[in-house]
Amino acid sequence: MSEVEHAPRVVQVRCAFCLTPNRVDLARAAQRPRCGKCQKPMLLDRPIKVDDEDFGDTVVGSEAPVLVDFHADWCQPCKILAPMVDEIAARNVGRLLVAKVDTDRAVRTAEAYGIRSVPTLMLFMNGEEAGRTIGIMPDEIRALVERAVG
Repeated sequence: MSEVEHAPRVVQVRCAFCLTPNRVDLARAAQRPRCGKCQKPMLLDRPIKVDDEDFGDTVVGSEAPVLVDFHADWCQPCKILAPMVDEIAARNVGRLLVAKVDTDRAVRTAEAYGIRSVPTLMLFMNGEEAGRTIGIMPDEIRALVERAVG
């Protein structure tokens, strides 16, 4: 393995159970790291929920690539796309963080990134937008993931 594969890729994610922020080396995600407060597993093999309060720390501050699914609960295309997003998270544990942002609850974040249609998937690398796709576009989504994980 190369040095790049061994380099820590630190992400800050909230525990799904107690909501405590935790810094996690994404390269160790498959080992199911535990929350520093409640000791429950950090579930990084599925999309994590992110909102206005933690978007900056979790997505923009990430040392690892992050694929963000901007969605809404009422959106049928979002529901159709959800299993693909779940699969991307499961297949790329340790290489890519997958986050979900509910645009109805994270209005400031959606506005800041010009989200005008859902589903919108954005790839962030080094804190910057590195790609975007709108709607159910499997080939474009796969290309975003490939760009992130090589």
